[in-house]
Amino acid sequence: MKHLSRFLVASLLIMVIGSVNAQDKNNPWAISVGANAIDTYPVGDRARQAGTNLEIRGGVFEEFYNVNDHWNILPSVSYINISRYVGDGFVVGVTGTLNRIDKLGDSSPTNELQHYAVDGAVSYSLKEVIGSTWFDPYLSVGAGYTWLDSELTGGTPGFGTANGGAGVRFWLSENFNIGLQSLYKHVFEEETGPKHFQHSASLGFSFGGKDTDGDGIYDKDDACPEVAGIPEFDGCPDSDGDGIQDSKDACPTVAGSAEFEGCPDTDGDGIPDPKDACPTVAGVAALGGCPDADSDGIKDSDDGCPNEAGPRANNGCPYQDKDGDGVLDKDDDCPDVAGTVANNGCPEVSVEVLNDLNVQFKSVLFDYNAASVRAESHATLDNVAKIMKEYPTTRFLIEGHTDDRGRDAYNLNLSNERAASVKNYLTSHGIDASRLESKGFGESQPIASNKTAAGRQENRRVQLSILK
Repeated sequence: MKHLSRFLVASLLIMVIGSVNAQDKNNPWAISVGANAIDTYPVGDRARQAGTNLEIRGGVFEEFYNVNDHWNILPSVSYINISRYVGDGFVVGVTGTLNRIDKLGDSSPTNELQHYAVDGAVSYSLKEVIGSTWFDPYLSVGAGYTWLDSELTGGTPGFGTANGGAGVRFWLSENFNIGLQSLYKHVFEEETGPKHFQHSASLGFSFGGKDTDGDGIYDKDDACPEVAGIPEFDGCPDSDGDGIQDSKDACPTVAGSAEFEGCPDTDGDGIPDPKDACPTVAGVAALGGCPDADSDGIKDSDDGCPNEAGPRANNGCPYQDKDGDGVLDKDDDCPDVAGTVANNGCPEVSVEVLNDLNVQFKSVLFDYNAASVRAESHATLDNVAKIMKEYPTTRFLIEGHTDDRGRDAYNLNLSNERAASVKNYLTSHGIDASRLESKGFGESQPIASNKTAAGRQENRRVQLSILK
């Protein structure tokens, strides 16, 4: 138990030293355990035990593999090493060993010595130099401190050593290896302790590595080593937690569904928000995801009548028939006045209306032997103009007639002038000139006998007829 406790102290020391550097994420770590053997014979400076022929030291490397006669082996786990890779083939490590010395060359000490050592070393791997992936030879140099303890003497002072050696690791997998090593430990003052070789065989396990983004996944296994991620995506992030890694997520900062490549569909209309012009209101694909309540093909925001279907030409509103004549306002030449379909929504002058107008024209008077309309007839013509406005598409012919008194040429000219005078009055009172024509017929179309004063009075007239 005494020996074991000292070995545990040495092991704890190694682990403490190792933990000092454990936070260096740039270096993979390894731990090895095994057994060691100590041989004090093949170190040079041949010497015999005083008063005997027993050699305690031989020539350098003499009987190097004389295991039975010279090697001191403790049949238990007696070797532990912790190391880390620092780059370019170099490894630093700390080793703790214990052993029992019962052979000093060909001699045996009068009492067994307990051996304890802690050694530090820098080794250089030749694996990459020789281009191997499993055969890993290396060289090492370092220093250490050794203690020898005797049941009789109560121990001797510890002594330092300068170490140099060579070894090889056989990598069975990426993380496991079998190691063999021979280490020469040189003591500068022989009275403090013996020079010796220490051989070891171990099983090693490598672990740790660089984790640049601190996500717990080493860079060599991290598909996104510069950005913290999760194991499910080999170290790549899923920022919005929707189960789609950011590199494959069209909306990496907003949770969505795989159906829409990681984007959401807030309004549930089957159109992902980035492609939805109205992402918070359910709509139709044809309108970029915006609603069309009346299904007229115009999105509600652009529809003057969003709840009534209508053509785009009328801003989405249905065409009206304000006058109720059966002709839509868009096709109605008289949208404010009820008319007939045959007359494009405008009213047609009936026989009764035309007769009424002509009755009123009978009261239109002119100055004697002149074309000017007398003032007392203005009210009649104003009323005629008002009625004409009710039939905005009807064209009228204003006819001038005389009796047979006077020369024919004079009468024809006078009838022309009187018809034109009526036309001018009506156009000056709001009737479009394109709707009116005037013509004089003189005495050629009497409607009564010119032999009586009453007949001649009827023949001197202005009357209307319809122009097609």
